[in-house]
Amino acid sequence: MRVDGSWKPGASAFSFWAGLAYFPARELAGRPDWPGVLGLAAVVAAYLLAVRAAFAGRLRAAVPLLAVLITVTFALCAAHGGKWLYLCPLLSIACGVVLRGRVLPVALAAVTIVSMLVTWWRGGGEDAIAAVAWGTFTAGLVTHVTLRLFAVIAELRATRRELANAAVAAERLRFSRDLHDLLGHTLSLMVVKAEAARRLAPRDAEAAAAQSGDIVSVGRRALAEVRAAVAGYRGRGFAEELAAARAALAEAGVRVSVALGGLRPPPAADTLFGWAVREGVTNVIRHADATWCEITLTDREGEIVLEIGNDGAGAPTGHAARGAGRPAAGTGGRDGEGAGVRNGPGPRPAPADGTGYGPDPRSAPADGAGYGLHGLAERAAEAGAGFEAGPRPGGRFTLTVAIPATTAR
Repeated sequence: MRVDGSWKPGASAFSFWAGLAYFPARELAGRPDWPGVLGLAAVVAAYLLAVRAAFAGRLRAAVPLLAVLITVTFALCAAHGGKWLYLCPLLSIACGVVLRGRVLPVALAAVTIVSMLVTWWRGGGEDAIAAVAWGTFTAGLVTHVTLRLFAVIAELRATRRELANAAVAAERLRFSRDLHDLLGHTLSLMVVKAEAARRLAPRDAEAAAAQSGDIVSVGRRALAEVRAAVAGYRGRGFAEELAAARAALAEAGVRVSVALGGLRPPPAADTLFGWAVREGVTNVIRHADATWCEITLTDREGEIVLEIGNDGAGAPTGHAARGAGRPAAGTGGRDGEGAGVRNGPGPRPAPADGTGYGPDPRSAPADGAGYGLHGLAERAAEAGAGFEAGPRPGGRFTLTVAIPATTAR
C-alpha cells in the first residue's frame, strides 16, 4: 500500500508466503489424505485471515486465528514430518505480523523450539533440526524487523512534517511581529498628525501644512522600513536559488539533475531566472508526487531558455493565468497559457532546512489559481520573456521561461 506517497507493506505483501504450503500440497497430490487436505486448507486460511486482521488493526480476531494456526501446524508437522515442516517458517511469519512487544521474542523462541522437537520426533538429523530452527526463527525475526523499520520511517516522516509546519508558523509569527513593530508606532503617529492637521486647517493653514509635511516624511520612512524588512523575502539570484533548490529537493526526496551547458544567465535575466527556479521547485515540492526534477539552461534559437521538468504531472487544478506573457520558445502555447496550473494531486511536506521552499503562506486568488506561477508569469511579461507551465505527454510537467538573448544582455 502507499501512505503519503511512500510504499508501506500491507497484508498483500505477506500473503504470498502462503505459497510455502505448496510443498506439503505436492506431497498430498501423490498420496491423497483427506485429513491432511483439510488441515492444510485450515493452515492457509488461518494464516491469510490472521495477517489481514493484524494489518486491519483487529488484534482480537488475529490472536485467536494465530492460536488456531499454531495448533493445526504443529499437529500436521508431528503427523507427517518431511515437507510439512515448511509450515513452521510460515507460522513464524504470522507471529511476526500479529504479535508485538515482549511477547514476540518469547513466541518466536517457543515456536522455534517446538519445531526443533517435532523435527527430532520425526527422525530428522542434526542438519535437518538446524535448518528448521534457522528458517523458523529468522522468518519471524526478519518480518518483525521489516515492519518495525517501516513504522520508524513513518514516524520520521510525520515528525518532519510537524517540524516543517512549526517552522512555517514560526516564520509567519516573526514576520507579522516585525511588521507590527515597524508599522504600529508609525501609523499611530501618522493618525495623530493627521488629526492635528485637520484641527489646525481652519485657523492656521501654515501649521496644518507643516503637519501634513510631517505625515509625508513619516510615511516615506515607514515605506523604506517595510521594504528593508521584506528584503529577505525577495527573490535571490539564479545561483543562490539553484543552490537552495538542490537542498530543498533533496530534503523532499526528489532526485535533481542540473544541466547548465556552461551557460550563465546574463545580469538582466538573473533575477527572473532565480524567481523561476524558486517558484518551479516550490511547485514540485508542494503539488507534485515527483521522483525526479530536471533544471536545464540552454541557448535556443537566439533565446536563453530555462526549463524545469519533473515526472509528477497530475490532473491540473486551478486555472491558467492568461495574458501574462508570450509563449516560451518551442512550447506552442498561447499567451501565458497554463501559468496557473498546479503540478500534481496535492501538497507534499515542506523541508525544514530554511530554504524557503514549501507551503506558500499567501492564500490563493479567487479564481483558484496559485499566486506563485501567476506572479512569475507577470514578471516574465514585464521582462518581455516567454513563459509556459503545464503537463506534457508521458506524465511530465514542465515550466519554461525564455528571454531573448538581445534583451538579456
